[in-house]
Amino acid sequence: YGLISQMIAAPGMRGELASILKGAVGEMPGCLSCVIAEDSDADALWITEVWSDRDSHRASLGLPTVQAAIVRARPLIAGSGTRIETAPLGGFGLDMPRD
Repeated sequence: YGLISQMIAAPGMRGELASILKGAVGEMPGCLSCVIAEDSDADALWITEVWSDRDSHRASLGLPTVQAAIVRARPLIAGSGTRIETAPLGGFGLDMPRD
């Protein structure tokens, strides 16, 4: 299961929001990859996630570290942009099952 989403920070808060998100990316069962990247828009971030399955992603939202990050990040989020669900097939650096 893959998820690519854009998050818009309140003006001038992208760095702090990115720091919170990066701090929440730790031990998350089923998470194969999570990349947080800056957009050319000074307030936007992209989050690209690859999971073993959709249920692992859903379960991660209940982890105490993720819940704490959500509470800290919420006041810094002005909105969201594009959100795309994908079905990753593989790629460089990803240890994914092959058909």
